Order: sequence, then structure tokens, then C-alpha cells
Amino acid sequence: MKLQLIEVYLPKDKIEEFHESLLDLPTVTHWHSDESEQYSLLRILVEAKDSEALLNFLEMKAKYNEHFKALLFNLQTYIPHISKEDEEKDETKEEEEPKKAELVRASRQELYNVVHTSSQISRSFTWFLFLSSIVATAGIIKNSPAIVIGAMVIAPLIGPVTSTAFASVLGDFKLMRQSVITSLYGLSIPLLIAAAFGFFFPLPLSSQEFLSRTDIQIIDIAVALAAGAAGAISFVKRASEALVGVMVSVALLPPAVVLGMIAGSFEWENTVTPLLLLLVNVNSIILSAILVFWFSGIKPINWREIQAANTSRKYSLIFVSIVILVLFIVIYFIRF
Repeated sequence: MKLQLIEVYLPKDKIEEFHESLLDLPTVTHWHSDESEQYSLLRILVEAKDSEALLNFLEMKAKYNEHFKALLFNLQTYIPHISKEDEEKDETKEEEEPKKAELVRASRQELYNVVHTSSQISRSFTWFLFLSSIVATAGIIKNSPAIVIGAMVIAPLIGPVTSTAFASVLGDFKLMRQSVITSLYGLSIPLLIAAAFGFFFPLPLSSQEFLSRTDIQIIDIAVALAAGAAGAISFVKRASEALVGVMVSVALLPPAVVLGMIAGSFEWENTVTPLLLLLVNVNSIILSAILVFWFSGIKPINWREIQAANTSRKYSLIFVSIVILVLFIVIYFIRF
């Protein structure tokens, strides 16, 4: 059982009312202490799967009380340990309740904090992209899959792409705009670096790593959809994103590098295929990520925000689906 601790700072005159409200919320236990003459500190132990319900409740409380503060902590252990009998009781209670079709995931508040950080253009983000682009370009020129995969490990492209899908599900247009800008910035770096290589050096036409990105098939759409879904699921479960990050980067970084190299050599007629591959991968990853976030139950709690989120998600799905359909038709005519 994964546990989390929520610390709530609130005025003393609100503590009794707050204790009563907790009776209707899923908690393991809670206790409070006096921090000062005006404030009390309430500590709430909760299962990680139930933390979002409490955080939503606290979020609503904070809107009407500026002195209300809350913090969330992940716990490694808790003493005394929760007995096996208690866990079995909880499992029995869950079985009696209607089953939800939602993924067991981290709270929306936790995910939003990670997404907000991933959507920002930072110095480390730029350096990692710069270095991974050089490594990927060298790996493609040398026809070394090991070097190309090594570049994928350090390429942080999963962050802003995932943030774009997450923001569209929440209807957060400011975050969406920032995520799109960061994604375009992230793709422009390998394009420019590869274009410089393509300008000064001949294209590596004997490299299979290069040639494989100048060929596009229908199956590439399925691969990108799977990569986006894997990245989104690992994100909502807060699992290690290293391996799925590599998978997403494989779908984005090499096509961008090959596109840049061909553009740098001014062979514009040959840029169509890697450009199509890059567009297919980007849109497929975003589409599958939106679907994963939607089905996992990520949504705002305010009525007005829910309406904006529903509209944003609907139009995002329609737009991305149309783009993928158009690309599918283009690929079909290219292949057949």
C-alpha cells in the first residue's frame, strides 16, 4: 500500500469544522497540533490512490480562504505498519463499490506540477537536446544503432509533448501554448544541428540508420501511437519514464535529424518522407496521450473549467485525428 502525507495549515477556528469534513473523505488517519496562536497543523495520512479526492477538497477550500495552505509528501514507510487485516478490509470495501474504469494513477495536482515543469524551456533542457542531437547525428552518419539509442536516453522530448496532451485534456490554454512552443523549440534544435552537418558533409546514403528514416509505412502510425500511450501511462502512474522516454525520442529525434540533414544539403524533393514521418509520429503520440489522460479520469473540479476542458479535449481529438487521417491517405498514395 503506497501512502502519502498531506499537511494542512489552517486557522484554529476552522479545525473542528475541518475534522467533521474529513469523516466523509477516504483517509487512513489524521492528527493535528498547534503551530502558533492563530494556526493549526493538520496531518492527514492517505493512500496514494485516494489523495486526489482530498486534494480536490482542499483546493476548493483554498479558493475561499487565503490563509489555507496544503502540502503533499510521498512516504517511504509508516510506523506502525498497517496490518494485513486492515488492507483486506479495504480491498473488500472496494470490491463492494462500483468498479471505476479509471487507471490507478497519481493525483491531478501532482501530475500538473510535473507537466508545468516539463513545459518550460530551461538551460538544462537546451543542453540535453543540443548534446543528444549531436550524438544522434553522429550515430546516423556512422550507421550505429547503439549511438542513436544512446542519444535517445538523454533527449528530453517526452516532457513537452506529454505536456501538450495533458494541457488539452484540462483545457489549460496557457499551459498548452507554452508546451507547444517548447515542443517546437525542442524539435528545432536537432533540425538546425543536422542541417549544419548536411550543409558541410555529404549525406550518408550508405547508412541504414539514415535510409530507414527516408522510408515511411502505415505501421509507423501504430508504432507512434503505442509510444505515446506508453509514455502517457508511465506518466500518470509516475513510473520510470526512462525507457518510454527512449521510445518516444526514437519516434521524434531521428526523423528530425534526417530531415535537417536533407534540408541542409538543399535536396528539398527528398524532405517529403522524413517530414511526413515526423508529423505522423508527433500527432500520433499526442493523440494516444490525450486518450490515455482522458480515460484515466484526469479533469478539473470547477464547473466552468470542466466545460472548457470538455471543449478543448473534443477539438484537440478532432484536429489531431484529422491530421493523422490526412497523413494516412498521403502515405497510402506514396506507398501504393
